[in-house]
Amino acid sequence: MALLSVIRRWHYREGMPIREITRRTGLSRNTVRKYLASGVVEPCYPNRKTPSKLDDYELTLTSWLFRESRRHRKQRKTVKQLHSDLVQLGYTGSYDRVASFARVWRQQQQEAKRTAANNTFVPLSFAPGEAFQFDWSEDYAMINGSNTKLQVAHFKLSNSRAFFLRAYLQQSHEMLFDAHYQAFQAFGGVPERGIYDNMKTAVDKVGRGKQRTVNRRFTAMVSHYLFEAEFCNPAAGWEKGQVEKNVRDARYQIWQGAPAFKSLAELNVWLKQRCLDLWKERPHPEDRSRTIGDYWQAEQQHLMAVPAAFDGFVELNKRVSSTCLITFDNNRYSVPASFANRPVSLRVYSDRLVVVAEAHMIAVHERVFSRDHNVSGKTIYDWRHYLSVVQRKPGALRNGAPFNELPDCYRQLQARLIKHPGGDREMVDVLALVLLHDERLVEQAIVEALRVEQPSKQHVLNCLSRLSDTPRPKPSLPPPALKLVTEPVADTHRYDRLRRSKP
Repeated sequence: MALLSVIRRWHYREGMPIREITRRTGLSRNTVRKYLASGVVEPCYPNRKTPSKLDDYELTLTSWLFRESRRHRKQRKTVKQLHSDLVQLGYTGSYDRVASFARVWRQQQQEAKRTAANNTFVPLSFAPGEAFQFDWSEDYAMINGSNTKLQVAHFKLSNSRAFFLRAYLQQSHEMLFDAHYQAFQAFGGVPERGIYDNMKTAVDKVGRGKQRTVNRRFTAMVSHYLFEAEFCNPAAGWEKGQVEKNVRDARYQIWQGAPAFKSLAELNVWLKQRCLDLWKERPHPEDRSRTIGDYWQAEQQHLMAVPAAFDGFVELNKRVSSTCLITFDNNRYSVPASFANRPVSLRVYSDRLVVVAEAHMIAVHERVFSRDHNVSGKTIYDWRHYLSVVQRKPGALRNGAPFNELPDCYRQLQARLIKHPGGDREMVDVLALVLLHDERLVEQAIVEALRVEQPSKQHVLNCLSRLSDTPRPKPSLPPPALKLVTEPVADTHRYDRLRRSKP
């Protein structure tokens, strides 16, 4: 290349004849004339056609590729199948040569049509408060000494890039509804649009194009928070690429350094604080001089105020067993005995279960999750639900499973009462006091009754009566304006004078 530059400078700038250039460089005259006539500035080797075993089959393979390109995606033959068909025609070359030819052919077709490749995208821009993106991920954390698989809800504001994470044990409807309220509270408002993939908790059926059959409960939640739900095309995760990237970044920015937790609630408190801290630390991707938190402060002014939490429950119809239990997620929960063998409505929330019957809430339980389906689930009792049963069958109090969870003072009183005839009946009557009185006062009365040598039901009733008595009001004093100036004098003779003056 350096020699070519010298030849061109000598001839075109200094006017040196070809004969002199030939004498100085030792090149032939024909070579010098060829370089000068071609006008080449940077020499290169010519493209050489290397013989290939595919040369005799190029036209056939080209026609096959064109035929497959016109078929539906699911009906097209793969390159491996085309290679197998060529082998049957006598081709003895490798598969790699066929794959390389097919790759070049597709690229030429795209260039001819002036279409973009599959990995080409358009940068997106969002106004403040315009949209947020949502996605689920699976991650692990140490909770109560065990490595627990979590379903993590990810939210990300498209303008400020502020993100929020909330961990659950399932991806059901009630978890989705609770996650939205928690995220809107953290963001300080509700954006105009939400961008989702076609998750089953939101979309019942995916139609052509943008047609979707949206789940009824999900539609109710969207209507409650007054934002518009938008769904991506199937298998098009790049349409919500911000939250997809956040799922990947969270694995090494949050989960890899996460400590151990005692409960899921403690984990979620830590997650929220960790997100707020990262807002202050991480710069905005489009403006490195400002943090995500700075942009969030500006975007918060464009968000709608968060309304009251959506009553996001999933309602199921259950029938109460003869043992006053209903079953949900392999676990059993007690209900009042008066509803045994009757249908009730179960409202499932993310953290609790509410049993409703006759338009009244009859029982509330903290929700229990059983991850091991190889063992029988847990039974959650409320001993108050069985009081009407033991009033008819007081003998069931001794070995009744619901009464194994009685407070210590109740159990101590029971241990003393059952030593005497009729002790079971007395203990049932004491337990029934919680139906009519404040349970804390009943416990205080039992504690005071246990101080005597032989406590009884009557002792508990007397102590409860003293605790329930309202204190006497203090005597009322007259106001200063009604105070007597002249103190009255006691005079018994006034009565005698009144008698004498009587006609």
